Amino acid sequence: MAENETLECITEHERILQEIESTDTACVGPTLRSIYDDQPNAHKRFMEKLDARIRNHDREIEKMCNFHHQGFVDAITELLKVRTDAEKLMGQVTDTNRRLQEAGREVTAQTEEVIRCRIQQRNMATTVEKLQLCLPVLEMYSKLKEQLESKRYYAALKTMEQLEMVYIPRVSQYRFCQIMAENLPRLREEIKEISMSDLKDFLESIRKHSDKVGETAMRQAHQHRTFNSAVAKQASMGHYTKPVYSLNGRTHTHNGLMMDDDTGDEDDADEEILTAQDLVDFSPVYRCLHIYTVLGDRETFENYYRKQRKKQARLVLQPQANMHETVEGYRKYFNQIVGFFVVEDHILHATRGLVTRAFTDELWNMALSKIIAVLRTHSSYCEDPDLVLELKNLIVIFADTLQGYGFPVNRLFDLLFEVRDQYNETLLKKWALVFREIFELDNYSPIPVETEEEYKLVVSRFPFHDAEIEKQEFPKKLPMSQSVPQIYMQVKEFIYASLKFSESLHRSSTEIDDMLRKSTNLLLTRTLSSCLQNLIKKPHIGLTELVQIIINTTHLEQACRYLEEFITNITNVSPETVHTTRLYGLSTFKDARHAAEGEIYTKLNQKIDEFIQLADYEWGMAESDGRASGYLMDLINFLRSTFQVFTHLPGKVAQTACMSACKHLSTSLMQMLLDTELKQISMGAIQQFNLDVIQCELFASSEPVPGFQGDTLQLAFIDLRQLLDLFMVWDWSTYLADYGQPTSKYLRVNPATALALLEKMKDTSKKNNIFSQFRKNDRDKQKLIETVVKQLRSLVNGMSS
Repeated sequence: MAENETLECITEHERILQEIESTDTACVGPTLRSIYDDQPNAHKRFMEKLDARIRNHDREIEKMCNFHHQGFVDAITELLKVRTDAEKLMGQVTDTNRRLQEAGREVTAQTEEVIRCRIQQRNMATTVEKLQLCLPVLEMYSKLKEQLESKRYYAALKTMEQLEMVYIPRVSQYRFCQIMAENLPRLREEIKEISMSDLKDFLESIRKHSDKVGETAMRQAHQHRTFNSAVAKQASMGHYTKPVYSLNGRTHTHNGLMMDDDTGDEDDADEEILTAQDLVDFSPVYRCLHIYTVLGDRETFENYYRKQRKKQARLVLQPQANMHETVEGYRKYFNQIVGFFVVEDHILHATRGLVTRAFTDELWNMALSKIIAVLRTHSSYCEDPDLVLELKNLIVIFADTLQGYGFPVNRLFDLLFEVRDQYNETLLKKWALVFREIFELDNYSPIPVETEEEYKLVVSRFPFHDAEIEKQEFPKKLPMSQSVPQIYMQVKEFIYASLKFSESLHRSSTEIDDMLRKSTNLLLTRTLSSCLQNLIKKPHIGLTELVQIIINTTHLEQACRYLEEFITNITNVSPETVHTTRLYGLSTFKDARHAAEGEIYTKLNQKIDEFIQLADYEWGMAESDGRASGYLMDLINFLRSTFQVFTHLPGKVAQTACMSACKHLSTSLMQMLLDTELKQISMGAIQQFNLDVIQCELFASSEPVPGFQGDTLQLAFIDLRQLLDLFMVWDWSTYLADYGQPTSKYLRVNPATALALLEKMKDTSKKNNIFSQFRKNDRDKQKLIETVVKQLRSLVNGMSS
């Protein structure tokens, strides 16, 4: 028994030793612990076993060392032999290194010299670079000094600006640049003072030369009037061509038509007239304006210039006490005024803002009031008929000259006795602008009237009578917009202006009446008609504006008879006279109204197309949404609100617009169904489309515009309705059986249309029946579709043949 235990213990110790030898050191702990967990004194026997194992290993190590000892000794011997060669090699390397160091000293010295030269080169480059930066500044400053010495102040200011903005900031760290920058404001002030002094000299100069400038311009106008008959024959409209005179070389209407072959001296004078700006040197004002503009003080300069010119205008407008005694007094007075405003017109067109059109208009309005007062006062003293005639000619030349520069002279025309046709042409151009302005400022909405006074004011300006509106309580609205009474008043103003030329021409009442009617017809048929046509075609004019334009033209057409009565009351010529010219206003306003109606139909259809483009049908949908499409409801709401605006339109216009819109909508929907790009349509999509058409029919039946009889408006959708009913009910037997009969339920369904739509559904049915082809109902439906398609094709072929 003891022997067995000893044998087991030995075996276990052997296993433990093998495990210790073969296991990592970190894992030895559990193995050693198992020794102490076994039998008592087992560790002693294990230590004995361990010692025996150690002695065994020592013997093996000793055997191995004895085996390799001779090789180790041989290796040491060989290594001692190599040491001698290594010492020899070390000596050679040391000698080579010494010789290499001696050879590199010269290279090192040369390298240091190169480095020093490179540093010098870099410093020189830096110096050149800095000098290149400084030289432009010095050159610009030298250029500035030269410009100041040569009195080229505007160029000097530009040079200063370049110095401050471009050159000085680059080298601002240098002291000389700082000195330059500090000196520039002082130079600017000096330039400012010098330029202002030049301006004062200029103002004094033009005060002295205004008489000569005006004389030159008025001589040109006189020459134009002298040969006016030749010009009038060549004018396109057969009227007097207004003269245009300027100091800045603008086009003159009289060039090439002034002189005959025997007027060589006057040709030379005319050349002088065409270069009349040579009489005044405008360079000081240009220079001063540019200088103050660059200095940012343009407003101060403008205010000073305008203030001084106003003072000079008041001086010019003061007449001499004995001006009425001779025509020369009037001529000198007119020459000064013309010269003053010719200079201002030149300044207006040449300086871009020194004086504005509003400023010149203000000066002219002030001058015109004074001129008329002076002429009325002094002309009342004149008793010589020849002097009166010469005064009239001077007034004509004076008015024509200033009118050529764009100054209004309407208030002077009551002194004139001729040039009737030319004046009418001028009035037509002016009234075209007036009409355009009226149309542009119009809000195209009925005139609101809050009180009885406002109503009377409108009625006093325009002959409006409506019993129903008069019974309404205030506030109320008149059907026309504010442009109607304005147009009517402007036509009356035109008649009055035309009459001013006729009042003192010693013509008969019949001739005056005829001239007034002809000029008024030109205003209506050419000017007002053109303005209306242009207004109607403008892109920003919408449906509401077009409706209001139709209403306006209706009222203006009705007011034409009051214009004829107005002319009759002025001239006291009966309209029943044989040679009395009738007003053509009726045709003018009818044409404008027809154009507006056509534009309404066009814009309404364009708006419908815009809504149709928003349609987004899901053509393959299985079932409808149960409600109409959003785009269509928006379209119907738009049409409903639009037709509410049509309540004031004539009934036929509103009905035509409504019917046109419904037909266009029906056609657009039909085209959408039959679109060649649309390949497949499901029954669900047909149902959804049917809901939309129902909404269209409900809209048509709601009588959006009164006056339709029965279902007239709904007939616009009859083609769609019958086509959709045919597909919704799937009543092909009835359609095919009754085709061609007048009592057919689907009389409006064209076989080609039905075939095209059925082809789209046929493709859908095939697609949906791929996995259900074994169901009897699907197979029967597919066969029915194919049968109907064949019969429809035969009908289509029969129609084509």
